[in-house]
Amino acid sequence: MTRSAAIVGGGPAGLMAAEVLASAGLEVHLYDAMPSVGRKFLLAGRGGLNLTHSEPAAAFERRFGARQREVARWLRLFGAQQLREWARALGIETFVGSSGRVFPVDMKAAPLLRAWLHRLRHPARGLPVQLHMRHRWTGWGAAGQGGAAALRFDTPDGPRLVHADVAVLALGGASWPHLGSDGAWAQTLQARGVPVAPLLPSNCGFDVEGGWSAHFAQRYAGQPLKSVVLHVPDGPVGPAFERKGEFVATATGIEGSLVYAASALLRDTIAAQGRAALHVDLLPDFTLERVLQQVAHPRGARSLSGHLKSRLGIDGIKAGLLYEVLGREHLADPVRVAHTLKALPLHLHAPRPVAEAISSAGGVAFDGLDEGLMLRACPGVFCAGEMLDWEAPTGGYLLTAAMASGRIAAEGALDFLGIGR
Repeated sequence: MTRSAAIVGGGPAGLMAAEVLASAGLEVHLYDAMPSVGRKFLLAGRGGLNLTHSEPAAAFERRFGARQREVARWLRLFGAQQLREWARALGIETFVGSSGRVFPVDMKAAPLLRAWLHRLRHPARGLPVQLHMRHRWTGWGAAGQGGAAALRFDTPDGPRLVHADVAVLALGGASWPHLGSDGAWAQTLQARGVPVAPLLPSNCGFDVEGGWSAHFAQRYAGQPLKSVVLHVPDGPVGPAFERKGEFVATATGIEGSLVYAASALLRDTIAAQGRAALHVDLLPDFTLERVLQQVAHPRGARSLSGHLKSRLGIDGIKAGLLYEVLGREHLADPVRVAHTLKALPLHLHAPRPVAEAISSAGGVAFDGLDEGLMLRACPGVFCAGEMLDWEAPTGGYLLTAAMASGRIAAEGALDFLGIGR
């Protein structure tokens, strides 16, 4: 008799679980609340789909911080190289960019998703995966209606109860809820006895303490600060962070790749202390001594703005941020100006809401799962992807680990059913 599997969630983790289970001969039905699958995947790839990263495995694994041990086990089954080989089997060649990030040659997400869905619907071996859209999971059937894998859905045709031998939940976190990952599943699982850590913003922006002045926000919101170094001192929640890159001023604070890289430390520091302090080196290629020398150089009738632009290349948003933070009463002090250019202080008081974040932290706690990612409270039900309690920086790490977790959950489901591979 053919065994059946229900996959709830049509993102990368759910699609990967569906692929593995269907290839093993199970009858697989995939359900998603949205009209089509892979919506967040497509949006994430709009500016170029960053599939994974080419750095050595040990460095790759360290990107997962407190969850390195758990995620490393997934990556040993399906890491960066395996993902590239998997994409090649779909006809999608990849390349390594200058930053070490890995992209499809055409940089697009849609061709990969189309090829993937075609293989799921027309497999070379195994059974086709059947997709059921506009099916929103609302929990389980009543006791005696099929056990833990009797799943209840709201559909355009009314409520529906689905029975399966195993189920994989891949419902996403709480970021970008308009694409389907709204975190509503957390209460449903908690009511079933599953431990769930609060869903928090990750790879997110932050609001500055007191806000920007109206002048700065109106003039510079949306503009990037390029070639700067961001330094976050060490504290009770983690070691110091320092990295060169760029970030963007927003109407209320800061965001962008450099901020995202430090977001977990900043978020957790705010949670522990009520605020987070950081410093920005606006001139990382200049020593403090050289900056002081250039600021103190006689400027004659030239304005300070013209002087800083001429001697140090400080203009635009960098000059605007200097004036915003330092205040005009201190601009006549060259020592104060030089030190601020090399270590401009910012204080953050809150991360932006999780709905605005690129991804989320928190989710199903690992102590509520076995090594195959099965819920201890719900035998036969497995979890995968961003709904688990882990986080990763941008750079392809999140996508790689999400897909790897889908494979782990599927392998766990096959073990649970006693199906060899």
